[in-house]
Amino acid sequence: MDRLYTELRIWRRRDAETAVLYRCWEDLKTGRFAVQSADFFKRPIDASQLQGSDVQFAELFIEVSPGERCLWFDSVEEAITAHHSEFS
Repeated sequence: MDRLYTELRIWRRRDAETAVLYRCWEDLKTGRFAVQSADFFKRPIDASQLQGSDVQFAELFIEVSPGERCLWFDSVEEAITAHHSEFS
């Protein structure tokens, strides 16, 4: 049986106009954390942006197991910092 994961949605406000939504996982067996993706939003936000983020998140999960796709860390903060460093 494949592993079980909890989805975590972590928001970071960048300024008065923009925000980042980190789409994270917690591995229920190990208690470790990973960031699968980060979505950037700028005002005004419409529903299709949020829906597209949800669809992509599910598609990536089905396509490749998070255990294989992601780098794992002991805290969600560490996972977000590493993701940010990798994609900046």
